[in-house]
Amino acid sequence: MFESSSIVVGLEIGTSKVCAVVGELNAEGSLNVVGLGQARSRGVRKGEIIDTSLAEEDVRNAIVEAEHMADVEVRSVYLGVTGAHIRGFNNRGVHPIVSSDREISEDDVQDVIKNAKTINLPAQNHVIHAIRQHFLVDGQDGITNPVGMLGARVEVDVHVVHGNFNRLQNAIRVVKGLQLEVDEIVFNGLASSLALLTNEQKELGALVIDIGGGMTEYVVYADGVIKHVGALAVAGDHVSNDLAYGLKVPLGRSEQLKIEHGSAIVDGSIKGQTFTIANELGMPTKTVNLEHLRRIMSLRLEEIFQLVGQDLEQQDLLDYLRAGVFLCGGCARIPQISQLAERVLQMPVCVGKTNSISGLKSALDQPEFAGAIGLVKYGSLQQRRRVGKASFTDGLRSTINQIFKRS
Repeated sequence: MFESSSIVVGLEIGTSKVCAVVGELNAEGSLNVVGLGQARSRGVRKGEIIDTSLAEEDVRNAIVEAEHMADVEVRSVYLGVTGAHIRGFNNRGVHPIVSSDREISEDDVQDVIKNAKTINLPAQNHVIHAIRQHFLVDGQDGITNPVGMLGARVEVDVHVVHGNFNRLQNAIRVVKGLQLEVDEIVFNGLASSLALLTNEQKELGALVIDIGGGMTEYVVYADGVIKHVGALAVAGDHVSNDLAYGLKVPLGRSEQLKIEHGSAIVDGSIKGQTFTIANELGMPTKTVNLEHLRRIMSLRLEEIFQLVGQDLEQQDLLDYLRAGVFLCGGCARIPQISQLAERVLQMPVCVGKTNSISGLKSALDQPEFAGAIGLVKYGSLQQRRRVGKASFTDGLRSTINQIFKRS
């Protein structure tokens, strides 16, 4: 049995599956995935909980399976959150240096970050992350740590990720209903990017797109920092729905056809090809045109990449992505999806691989687990920062409790 302090658990309550990943942080600070539990998700739509009791049951099943595999008792989790209500924007904080010698102290840095976080958000919104990008001292930019420098004014650029307070609280409530603590809530797209990208790729500029069942999340890095995030309520479920409608088959069957015969690209070589499926209720067998099936899939997936591309074009970010695009989530398994994304986004695309994490090969190589593994990575980074700051954990917990108690 592991020391509880060295254990980090990530929990993703997705639209098609609930996934719990247990990571062990060793004395050197390297991360090893030692447990994975999953359950089919029944109480979630478009990344948000619509049936608390079903979601609670599915989370319990995933946690129990992860506990058995890792031989630990899970007491707290880093909880992934998503939903079409989540937004991100860049903000700048300013702070004058008042000390007589004009040397910038750690307190000045904390003050300027606090100023950058005080944003006029709608009352029902809550800041999930305020991620620092760069500091400026007297207008000189690109400074990573201004402590000890001389100046009259320090500024900081942060990327603020925020969402609807009540909708975030629903997921926290499910976890607390199982007598578990929430260490922190984390935007799923941010978690996926932590699992997949190396520091070099973040410096070069990269886009991570996580296409799940109900949500597509994406994150842009440039110059080593997050520049933009987004969440779309268009994903794998829409592909299945389109197939059910277009092929006139039940939804469960369309999901199966997507997995068995699907592709993101319509290839000329399949022209005229058909296959037959038995009808469940003793009805005659049905013939399906393979080209028709793949065209339906291709159009919906193309729309997802177009929506992401249009957003990044509006933000003037497309020229910064020199490392290209990294795909994850269950839909990253669809054959030829990288080629389709390359055609739409006009840049190199690959299915992302988790990096700098060891452990369960079965989990690390699957694109649908990138988000949950990234939550563990996020938690391990937080724990490393907390070494020697025991009170910090209590502070974080009380923050989560405040979120939870706020009416």
